[in-house]
This record gives sequence, C-alpha cells and structure tokens, in this order.
Amino acid sequence: MNKIKKPLLFALLLLPVAIIGGICTAYLQLDTLSEDMVQQAVSQVGSMGILVTITAVQTALYTFVAGFLGYILTSKIGLMKPFTFKKKSVITSLLFGAGLGLLLGVDHFVSGSIYPEIQSANISSFTLNGIIASILYGGIIEEIMLRLFFMSLIALIVWKLFFKKHTSENIPSKVYIIANIVAALAFAAGHLPATVVIFGSLDPYILIRCFVLNGVAGYLFGELFRKHGIGYSMIAHATAHIVKFIIFAIFL
Repeated sequence: MNKIKKPLLFALLLLPVAIIGGICTAYLQLDTLSEDMVQQAVSQVGSMGILVTITAVQTALYTFVAGFLGYILTSKIGLMKPFTFKKKSVITSLLFGAGLGLLLGVDHFVSGSIYPEIQSANISSFTLNGIIASILYGGIIEEIMLRLFFMSLIALIVWKLFFKKHTSENIPSKVYIIANIVAALAFAAGHLPATVVIFGSLDPYILIRCFVLNGVAGYLFGELFRKHGIGYSMIAHATAHIVKFIIFAIFL
C-alpha cells in the first residue's frame, strides 16, 4: 500500500489541472473549427456542454493514469527527483523556455510569411482559452505524458533489454539519452495531426519544421527532466508558451 500511496497522491493532485486544461483545450478546438464542424460534433453527443465535459473527463483520465504509472516508472529507473525547486535549475529552465518561446515567436513571422495558415492558427489560439490550454495542457499534462510516463517507460525497456546487468543506481546515461530521443520524436509526431488539419497536407518544409521545432523542444524538456526533475521541464514548457504569447501581444 505504501508503494502506491505517493504515486496515487501525485496523480490525484494533477486532476484539477487536467480538468481545467481539458475544458480550455475543448473550447480552443471548438473555436478553431468551422461552424459546420462544430454543429456536427455537437450533434453526435447532444450539446456543447456534454462535448466539453467528455473532453475534460478524458483528459483527466489519461493524465491520472500517466501520472500514476509515470511516478512508479520514474522511481524504478532512478529519475525521480525531490519536488523542490533550486534557484539555479529554475533559472536554467526559464532560460531554455524563453529561448524556445522566442524561437516560436520568430517562426510565426518567418514561416508564417511563407504559409499564412501558420499565422492564422497562432492568432486563433491567442485567446484566454488558448493561453490557459497552452500553459496547463502543454506545460504540465504533455510533460506528464511524454516525459514522466513515456520517456521513463522507454528507458525502462531499453535498460531491461540491453543493460539489465546494471542496477537502477548505475543505469548508463545512454539509456536515458535514447529514451529522450524517442520521446522527443514521439512528441514531434504527436503534433502531425494538428499540422495536417491546419495545412490540409504535408510538404517537406512543413514536415521538417514540425520535427525540428517540436523535436528540439521535446529533447530539451527531456534533458531538464532527467537532470533536474519533472517540475523543471514543466517550467520550461510553460515558459515557452508564455514568452510566445508575450511576443504575439507585442507585435500582433
């Protein structure tokens, strides 16, 4: 019982964030759909309230599962760090996040000058729902799913398959690096469906852009996770979105 008490408490503490993030994400998605698509989605479940509730419940469910299992996996592979915030690590996370946010802001104007759909998508997300969804869903929930759970799971599999002679106290760093690369690629690939919705199709530039922007970000978040703890990857991820929106507020 004691072995699951901390993971269970951790997962339960994530639920309010997941519910709010899920609600804002649902409304953000509805804001970006055409009126016909919204009506079609609403007609399938009965009302917009039910549709938003379903999204919030689904988000809460998979966040709870990923948080619970991720906590256990991270503890098994020696990546669980105390939930305390050290000044130097916080500053590092903020700088990483600010740099990525600046990159996203610049991309809005550079890539957006080539593909107007990029600017349209960014502007449509520049709402209260979009900001909250980006910070809570992107900054916290995605880190729980991609880093705490998925990266830890990949590290466990690589360790058990290829480095099982090593104990959890001396797992080679290459195990974590491999897991981080896989998680970063999965993080980038996870953005492809939304990219297809925005552009209708994928050309080489859009595909490379998706993997470079999200892959680099995902890898940096993973490095913060393995070296400092999941809280720091959350700080960096949330900061990236905040800085991006600050740039939009200044220049749009």
